[in-house]
Parts: sequence; C-alpha cells; structure tokens
Amino acid sequence: MSEPLPLRKAIDRIHEGVIRIPGFQRKFVWEPERAALLMDSIYKGYPFGSVLLWRTRNKLEGEKQLGGFVLSDPQKDYPTDYVLDGQQRLTSIFATFQTQLSPLAEDPEVWLPIYYDFEAVADAQESHFVALAQGDAGAERYFPLRAFFDPVGFAQAVSSLTDERKVEIVTVQEKFKEALIPAETFENEDRASVAIVFERVNRMGVDLDIFELLTAWTWSNEFDLQDKFMELSEEFTSFGFDEVGSDNDLMLRCCAAILKGDPSPAALIDINGAEVRAEFDRVAQALRLAIDFLRSNLHIRHVRSLPYTAQLIPLAAFFSHSQSRPITDDQRSTLLRWFWRSSFGHRYSGNPGRNIKTDVDEALKLRQGADSALDAITANVDDSFFSRNTFNARTVATKTFILMLAGNHPLTFLSGQNVSLEEVLSEPNRKEFHHCAPKAWVAKGNAAGADRVGALANFAIISRTENRTIKDLAPSEYRKSMPVDITRISQAAFIPGSLWADEFDTFIAERAKLLAASALGLIG
Repeated sequence: MSEPLPLRKAIDRIHEGVIRIPGFQRKFVWEPERAALLMDSIYKGYPFGSVLLWRTRNKLEGEKQLGGFVLSDPQKDYPTDYVLDGQQRLTSIFATFQTQLSPLAEDPEVWLPIYYDFEAVADAQESHFVALAQGDAGAERYFPLRAFFDPVGFAQAVSSLTDERKVEIVTVQEKFKEALIPAETFENEDRASVAIVFERVNRMGVDLDIFELLTAWTWSNEFDLQDKFMELSEEFTSFGFDEVGSDNDLMLRCCAAILKGDPSPAALIDINGAEVRAEFDRVAQALRLAIDFLRSNLHIRHVRSLPYTAQLIPLAAFFSHSQSRPITDDQRSTLLRWFWRSSFGHRYSGNPGRNIKTDVDEALKLRQGADSALDAITANVDDSFFSRNTFNARTVATKTFILMLAGNHPLTFLSGQNVSLEEVLSEPNRKEFHHCAPKAWVAKGNAAGADRVGALANFAIISRTENRTIKDLAPSEYRKSMPVDITRISQAAFIPGSLWADEFDTFIAERAKLLAASALGLIG
C-alpha cells in the first residue's frame, strides 16, 4: 500500500508511538550536515528517498529508540508501523521539527539543530540549510526549523525579523507544511516474509551491510544475532579473544565458512534463518575449539597476536565438524604447517578472498579424512626475513616472529627462568620485546650496522625489568649479570656467541641464519 506521509503527520505518529524502529535496524548514524542537506532537498522538491513501513498488530520484543528519543508505548490493539527502510531520514525529520520531547544533546558529530540561512546563495547546488550550535546561530541570519510546526514558537521567532524576511520564511515554512514523504506500507504478520522484504529492499542499493541483513533473516523474539555475537565476545574476554565476537565481519565469515563452506558473508543471504538459529551452538563451539587450538599449540593469548585474524576462519571451519572427536596428530601437524606457511608467506595480504576460500575447502577435507592440500602452499623464508624486516608489533612479519620466539620456550636473560608467556603475550605490545644489542650502544660504536638495530634479528623477549638493568650496556657487560652457563638461555632465544663478543654485524648475520633455520623447520 502506497500512501505518502505529510511531514506533520509523520512527526505526530512518531510522537504517538505508532511509527517505531525494530531491533534489527542499525542506530541513527547520519551526521548533522547530512540532515541539513535532507532539509534542502525537501525544500527544493528534490527526490529524497522513500520510507518502507511494516504494519503489524504484534509488538516486537526487540526495539531501538528513534535517535535518542524515548517514544510513547503504542496503543493496545492498534497497528504499529515498524520502519524497514528510511530510518535515518525519519529520525532526521523528527529530530529537526519535534518540540514535545527534549531535543537531542548538541554534538557536532551526532546532532546539531538545523537552521534556514537567509544569506545562503540562491542556486540549485548550494544548501539553504545549516547545522549549527545554538550559540552560533544569530537570529538575524538563521531561523530555527524547530519552530515551523510550533505556532507559538514560530510567532516568537519571526517577531524580530524584517518584513521582507518574514515573507521569505513563511514561504519556506509553507513548503515544509506541504511536503510529503514517499511511503509504502507492507502489511503481513508472517515475520519470515518481513525478513525477505527487508533483505530484498537492501539488495536494491540501500547502504546496509551483510550483518544487518543476516540479523533480519535470523531475527526472532528468542534469538538476536547481535546479542549472540556479544555473548561470545564476553565469553572470549578471559582468553584475550573478545574482539572476535565484536568484529561482525570476522564473525560472519566464520559463520559462513561453518554453515555454508564458503567464507563470504554473502553466502549467508539465502540461508534459512531457522537454520542459523538451530546451528549457532555449533558455530560457537567451533570458535571455542579454534581458539583453544591457537592457545594450546601456538601460545596465542590475544586475537591481535594472530598474523592475520582471517586465519581463524579456516580453523573454525575445520573444528565445525566432528566436534566430539579429538583431532589426530597428523591433522594437528598439517594445521600447524598451514599456519606457519600462511604467516611467513603473507598468504592473506592484499585481497585474500580466494586464498581464504581455498583454505576453508581444504580444512574441511582435512577434518573429514579426505585428501587435503591445506598445507601445500609455498612460503620461502631466508635470512633476509629477519635481517631486513623491522620490528613493529602491528606487522605480519613481527607477529610471526614473536610467535616463533614464544614457541621456543624462551628463558629470562638475567635469571634463566621460564618466561611467563601468559603475561608477555596476553596483550600485544613491544614492552616485553627489546634489543639484544642495545640501541644506544650500537649507535656509539657500531655506526656501520646502526641501520639494522631495529631488525627482527636484534630483538628478543626481554622483560621491562631486565631491560632497565641492561639499559645501554654492551652485551659483554650485561653478560656479567647473567648465569655462568648461558647455553640454555642462548638456545631458547636463538642467540649466537658473537653477541657476547660485541660483534654486532656478525651477530645479526648469525642470528638471522639461526632464526631462518627454525622457521624452515616450522614450515616443513
């Protein structure tokens, strides 16, 4: 049913609680300037989009506020119109003109009152309307749109204007009084049909992401996909993986890989919502098992420690099948080779969609006992990986390097005790990673090699406390504070004897070779 809504009627129906926002809609996200442009389009008679409403007699359990406004409860036994499309426009119109509720708090990034600018250039391109803080809106130049549907407020606002500007603003007001919002109303009590309508409308160009579409598909009073993701985020907090649950795109890709064998979120569009609800426990358990694998086998204590967060996707797909059956030693070895090869080989850099899909396919074959080429990917590592890459905790190379150090069971430099990896790796940062050859010492006496002081080969897991002791001492000097026999310490950190001889250039070259040999062992 198509029935345009006059602006005044739309505002009244929102006030009365008749027009409402379903829980699967996104929040109000328009910036003030965009709302001002909407007013200019209405004023000039430009098309500004239609509104799609779902009319039902059943009140939804999950609703969102309209902008920041708390709306009245709908009347009993009276149809409610839920906004399926056009929420941003309706919210902007309501926030601009309504006067019964407290106005939205002024925030330049969220909301500012909209004014008509008497001095705006009169042409088709320039807007006659601006979003301004009240303190910046002088009454002689700017007229508040909030007064347009408030007779008393309008009379007060025009009282100080010149006769010429009174005529001008009345003409502007009339255009808004006569303006109509194109609206279509869909009446159906079948929620599955509503989800289909919402999804199809959004396929036709409305700027909503796949997460919102899937939320619409899976939505019910008993199941809210966003709530489920947040529950997992809270569960994973103690493992350092809370960001997995709050990363909608990553979660959707994991869901798609598990439910459809295809890591593209678009693969979920045609899935039955009931299937997602029925299978979500399997999704959650697959993620739990994947995270446990990363923690147990690779010492990963935080999702940011992953060279690529997308590496979680094939792992989740692998653990989505036969969840009660332990993995075999051969499967574990294959998964580990794949992990190291995909990390050292930068497999997921650039546009990795095809590689992720291939790895999901092969991970599923591996779990099902079929021939799998999951670890049949190339990764060439040589000395230069460690001598030329600079330590930066945000890069793939550095994250891979850190995990390799952790996997060699490092010992503290000065006491020779086991390093507490739980503490060191729980929050990725560079506070527990320091130069083997201190930067200041290299700068003093090794100018020829100073450009390599930041290389991976010059870093080890050294606590802040130890680093304060080492400071800028020559390696031969702080060696005196170490145990007499440092064989185990050196082996655990891949340290050659040239470090303690203060031979910096030789040390970098020799340690890079030791690290490369270890990396080649990991990638098989």
